[in-house]
Amino acid sequence: MTDDLDPQETQEWLDALESVLAKDGQQRAHYLLDKLIDKARRSGAHIPHSANTAYVNTIPYDQEAPSPGDQELEWKIRSLVRWNAMAMVVQANRQNSELGGHIASFASAATLYDVGFNHFFNAKSAHHGGDLVYFQGHSAPGIYARAFLEGRITEEQMHHFRQEVDGNGLSSYPHPWLMPDFWQFPTVSMGLGPIMGIYQARFMKYLHDRGIVNTQGRKVWVFAGDGEMDEPESQGAIALAAREKLDNLVFVINCNLQRLDGPVRGNGKIIQELEGNFRGAGWNVIKVIWGSYWDPLFAMDTKGLMLKRMEECVDGEYQNYKAKGGAYTREHFFGKYPELKAMVARMTDEDIWRLNRGGHDPHKVYAAYAAAMKHQGQPTVILAKTVKGYGMGVAGEGQNTTHQQKKMGGDALRAFRDRFNIPIEAEQIADAPFYKPPADSPEMKYLHERRQSLGGYLPLRTKKATPIEIPDISIFESMFKSSGSREMSTTMAFVRMLSALTRDKKMGKYVVPIVPDEARTFGMEGLFRQLGIYSSQGQLYKPQDADQIMYYREEKKGQIIEEGICEAGAMSSWIAAATAYSNHDVNMVPFYIFYSMFGFQRIGDLAYAAGDLRARGFLIGGTAGRTTLAGEGLQHQDGHSVMLASNISNCVVYDPAFAYEMAMIIHDGLRRMYQAQENIFYYITAMNENYTHPAMPDGVQESILKGMYLFKEGTNSDLKVQLLGGGAILREVIAASALLAEDFGVSANIWSVTSFTELYRQGVEIQRWNMLHAEEKPRSCYVNDCLRDRKGPVVAATDYIKAYPNQIRSCVPHSYYYVLGTDGFGRSDSRKQLRKFFEVDRYYITVAALKGLVDMGELPASKVTEAIQKYELDADKPNPITV
Repeated sequence: MTDDLDPQETQEWLDALESVLAKDGQQRAHYLLDKLIDKARRSGAHIPHSANTAYVNTIPYDQEAPSPGDQELEWKIRSLVRWNAMAMVVQANRQNSELGGHIASFASAATLYDVGFNHFFNAKSAHHGGDLVYFQGHSAPGIYARAFLEGRITEEQMHHFRQEVDGNGLSSYPHPWLMPDFWQFPTVSMGLGPIMGIYQARFMKYLHDRGIVNTQGRKVWVFAGDGEMDEPESQGAIALAAREKLDNLVFVINCNLQRLDGPVRGNGKIIQELEGNFRGAGWNVIKVIWGSYWDPLFAMDTKGLMLKRMEECVDGEYQNYKAKGGAYTREHFFGKYPELKAMVARMTDEDIWRLNRGGHDPHKVYAAYAAAMKHQGQPTVILAKTVKGYGMGVAGEGQNTTHQQKKMGGDALRAFRDRFNIPIEAEQIADAPFYKPPADSPEMKYLHERRQSLGGYLPLRTKKATPIEIPDISIFESMFKSSGSREMSTTMAFVRMLSALTRDKKMGKYVVPIVPDEARTFGMEGLFRQLGIYSSQGQLYKPQDADQIMYYREEKKGQIIEEGICEAGAMSSWIAAATAYSNHDVNMVPFYIFYSMFGFQRIGDLAYAAGDLRARGFLIGGTAGRTTLAGEGLQHQDGHSVMLASNISNCVVYDPAFAYEMAMIIHDGLRRMYQAQENIFYYITAMNENYTHPAMPDGVQESILKGMYLFKEGTNSDLKVQLLGGGAILREVIAASALLAEDFGVSANIWSVTSFTELYRQGVEIQRWNMLHAEEKPRSCYVNDCLRDRKGPVVAATDYIKAYPNQIRSCVPHSYYYVLGTDGFGRSDSRKQLRKFFEVDRYYITVAALKGLVDMGELPASKVTEAIQKYELDADKPNPITV
């Protein structure tokens, strides 16, 4: 900044601006400034852009919407919530120090939540669809404490915080799976709340634009921490929110300046950084930095020295000011400039320490929320400055250690009680008891009146969606027939089934096809014209391929959600659709198809959250298998997605080889999720390898769903083997059976295994029952039922790592069980070469079967050597997992 060459001229410009503001308002002033900047740039002046505003509140004091609430009662309620939240964590850790818990995060955010609960968060009612609130996970104790005052959580439950095993406990964080009538969204895996909230807001627009649900007037509130904003998912989709003009979305970022171990930006200002990021992305930004106690000082600051000092200080210093008290702040903040020191000369050290931050001032918070509610055309982010551990005093207020604070001694509890005027007797303080006023007290009456005026209580999870009438299985009739000489992939079979479902008159409109920027890879471009790609703006251009049958068509009522190259965004859209039965009272049927290699390993945290959320829908892992994608190479070839999916206990995993298997699985999934209303979701693999598909054998429908059926019975022979194959490698198993018969006189039964995971889950359930009922007749698992009367060794081969078929080892009734799989990194080559490299082709399957017969004493070892030589296999080549 250069020195002012002409102060008089400068003052004239400033006076002119003041006149415009006074006469014509902010919009006119903004317009004129934009015109001046534009003119300067066109004239060659370099005027760098800054997305930051001054380090003060966005809403001036004289423009704040006044809070209509009873401030005294609201302060009392807020104080009781603070006490009970703290007491719950302290009591739990006195019972058992292993339980943990967090006090400081909610302590800093209590006012942010309280103002929302009292005046803004609408519950689902006959007159309102309900707002969706993503509570910050570490603030869960405060949400429980408020629900305790409301009578929705009992004192016994409060005494059982983080003690769930014996029932009647409270989950550590927001977990819908564990508390299905309370929590709506799992958010404590930091970063997931923000990205899920953004795509939830966009999905609400989708539902509204398609005429399925009226979401007018509903808001999505996302509460997050400033440290949480470092997670890539937290800010990774903010540009989409602005691009889609999601004015139904409000972020509230609790800027207490601390993350888990220390300052978020000790050497800078996190609020200014976040303002630049969000404003630059196109958001409406409202900063709530300073509380009302600062207003008189700002009025006295005619030279702008206080603002200058505020902008000089970094967050590490602000943390010290709160942690070290008023005298320290007088000396180190105000003391730098004599004018500022004189300004606070008549204030005591305690007065200075009480200078509040905006996030603790209900008036400032209310004004920000009211402004956010009125704003149109943009999402809004509220950056609220707070103190971590507010109210904890010497036990942790503003200290680096405060996040881990779980205990408070008698002196700290007494100071907390006195600060918030909690009516607990001195002799009870040490016990940190819960406190609830009488039902007829002014506080309790006000608490319930405010929530009733907003439709009821939150959080609250409902399940009111009417089950969908799914089509008869005959809708997939063509899939049950032989494809004849026509080859197709299971991916293409899936696309045909999806197309048929979208045309169904009863459930078609509820189907939500979701795809990242790979629709043409999966052969889905035919759906562009049929269904349209959802766009909140419609299509403002003529597509380049408009003269083609399968042109790229966007429209406001489009059914396909295509997210670009963003698996996390697509998964978040899928989650929004998969939980619409609870959040929007309508069953939506999402199908998200993606490169399986970029599925669970890239968005595994979101997939696990989907399990917690009781999501219902289909995940389709396209181009699945380590060897089916051929030339794409190491980072594209998937040999483990089925195992990653298997780790989620309510995810049903299948790896079908033929179209009829996939049809049976999808139709049963529709029945289970949308008629029986089971809280499960499906992961189904789909391959891009083209081959002919046989007709479905008679009587195998139920067995397909159980995970295994006899595809082909072997011929009569003294030498028998059982060959199990899944997915694309089933065809290699079929070919191996022919080699065994022709070259070695061995008869093979061929079993198609549609899911080793479902077989394993059923098997371990039986094993558990038998262990716990030792005096009763043992039960038999399904794998045992299939194989116990079958002779010979069992060989299982898949396109996935050996751990996948190894899941059922304990269920196989024979000692001789051999698995082939694709452990190791993928690489580029033809399918034939890749299967040879990973030792899962027909020749290695044949060798494994012969070795099983050798081990059983039914063949000499020379037969294995003969096969290796006959098929020109290299017995000494390196193990694929090591190269």
